[in-house]
Amino acid sequence: MPIEWAGTGPELLVPLDRDAAAPLRAQLEDGLRRAIRTGRLPAGERLPSSRELARQLGVSRGLVQDCYGQLHAEGYLTARVGSATRVASVSSSSPLSSPASAPVPPAAAPRLIADFASGVPDLASFPRADWAWAVREAVRTVPTAALTYGDPRGNVQLRQVLAGYLRRVRAADADPARLVVCAGFAQGIAMIARALAATGVRRMGFEDPGYGDGETRTAAVRAGIEPVPVPVDEDGVDVDALEAAGVGAVLLTPAHQWPTGVVLAPARRHALVSWASRTGAVVIEDDYGAEFRYDREPVGAVQGLAPDRVVVLGTVSKSLAPAVRLGWVLAPGWLLAAVADEKRLGDRGSPVLDQLALAALVESGRYDRHLRRMRAVYAGRRTALVAALSAHAPGVPLTGLAAGFHAVAHLPATVDEASVIAAARARGVGVYGMSASRSSGATTPPQLILGFGNLGERAIGAGVEAVGDLLSG
Repeated sequence: MPIEWAGTGPELLVPLDRDAAAPLRAQLEDGLRRAIRTGRLPAGERLPSSRELARQLGVSRGLVQDCYGQLHAEGYLTARVGSATRVASVSSSSPLSSPASAPVPPAAAPRLIADFASGVPDLASFPRADWAWAVREAVRTVPTAALTYGDPRGNVQLRQVLAGYLRRVRAADADPARLVVCAGFAQGIAMIARALAATGVRRMGFEDPGYGDGETRTAAVRAGIEPVPVPVDEDGVDVDALEAAGVGAVLLTPAHQWPTGVVLAPARRHALVSWASRTGAVVIEDDYGAEFRYDREPVGAVQGLAPDRVVVLGTVSKSLAPAVRLGWVLAPGWLLAAVADEKRLGDRGSPVLDQLALAALVESGRYDRHLRRMRAVYAGRRTALVAALSAHAPGVPLTGLAAGFHAVAHLPATVDEASVIAAARARGVGVYGMSASRSSGATTPPQLILGFGNLGERAIGAGVEAVGDLLSG
């Protein structure tokens, strides 16, 4: 479908060679024919008026009118009195049609009753009005000098606001000078991995189960770092196993471990900090799920215990929406220059107006108000999930419910995880196995990761009801 350009639309490029033997009219006709035949100008595309195209090309209006008239006669263009000149629709059998066939769109995936995908917040609850206000505020107040490339670490106003927020809410040792704004988790972890590799780190620990999709581990491998799985139990990462692994860094989700949902126990926190301080290793703290907690006390950032050995990586992908593409790296002073240099070489800095909008959102209190509202929303969905499991699969326990917006369902040992996933999909319900998050890919013990962030309470109930007998075995 052609774009309906507003106003006169952008200029139309049709090269004309005034030194060539061919007349300008013939060149213009040939250029437009080629553009239509190759699909550069698709059917229905509106062309500039004869007056506007003549101005753009520096030719007479009469020349353009004669050209349009000829192409209309040949069937390339359509025109009606009082309407714009447009590219004609040409049937596939016509010799005028483009030889290149249009790509066939993929078949639409069948609509699901419920999709328990994890890691996705409630996209419908994105605070559109507050974000629109914040963008207007950013545009209204931005100094002219701030519209240049600026500091690759990020806009100083956002870094000041983030530092104050992290100190207040996460008990972090945060200094605006040690913050680097990035485009979400993916860019942040890639920057950190390359910076650590430059310091000599060659092996990095990853929680097991943990980031099983491969993208995070790929970032380490591309930086020249070997990923090493380290087991997680009910108290979080096994620090003894971590020390035995001989790694120079480890990536953790201590506030709400992905995907088991456990919180790193206090004794483990201190053992972790002791290990990092004693060996000179680095802890990368992914502040995953810290914003959404229900029936537990808030947990401070590990970074507050050892700011010189811990790098914090945070984003607004879960608290607002992944599309915002903003995050931050809080680095120790000795690693800051390397991380900032990676950001500078990568893209010279994140969009300033978006940064200022986020700063306005946080500083105004609208961000925290949104978080409070979403905690109530997710708490209601968590309750709906527990109630649905109790009603339709009463023998299936749930864990990891103290924070975040996913839970782990522990299936009977006799149930095959892969078979449950396939059978649920056949019934129109998307469920996902723990095996994808295990380094070994093991399907035992059989467990499902049930995300409820982007599912309404009614859909949660209907989805569990449709597959309850599968979960119970």
